[in-house]
Amino acid sequence: MKTLFLILFSTLLFSKQYPTFSQQELSLLKSKNLIAYNRIHHYTDTLQNLQGVSKEEQLTKLNLYLNGLLAQYDIVTQGQEESWATPKEFLTLGFGDCEDYALIKYYSLIKLGFDEKKLYVTIVTEKFKNSRHMVLAYFQKAGDSPLILDNLSFKILPLRKRSDLQAEYFINSSGVYVMKKNGSLRKIAKEFDLFEALRKRIAKNL
Repeated sequence: MKTLFLILFSTLLFSKQYPTFSQQELSLLKSKNLIAYNRIHHYTDTLQNLQGVSKEEQLTKLNLYLNGLLAQYDIVTQGQEESWATPKEFLTLGFGDCEDYALIKYYSLIKLGFDEKKLYVTIVTEKFKNSRHMVLAYFQKAGDSPLILDNLSFKILPLRKRSDLQAEYFINSSGVYVMKKNGSLRKIAKEFDLFEALRKRIAKNL
């Protein structure tokens, strides 16, 4: 039991620090990919500068900053239609698809001290395009519509004001949820395969 507790505590502590790059990783990047090295330093400095400011300012500035990373479809960067990059991979490559933005925002906000229980990587349908998209939902207050951080919008709005989006699934480390008519969440599964596979890779500091 004690060993299990230590493993769970270590995993929780690591998730609050991720993404981090070792000095060895940074040195290798500096010698082989100076653009990626500078990008990672800029990301680290940005999060450092956001420490101590209000949560509202952290949300706005982090969303603005990360949306500045270049977008590119998975088929171009990964050679396949659906591929979830870890935040470290996204920062190193410098290109990402919608899920990569949602995931790096998820882990960055946890690193800034946000409660993971209030953060959900969210699969939505873009109503006007009839296509799938991914955003990050933040349930700031119980009973309120979640705030949506979207790589296609620099403005953070409550889901109820995003008439273009239909939320399908809310995902975090506790499971998979759907939204009931009253705005509360109902758990429908213990895990989402792609998210769990990503978490296992992150546990290896990838």
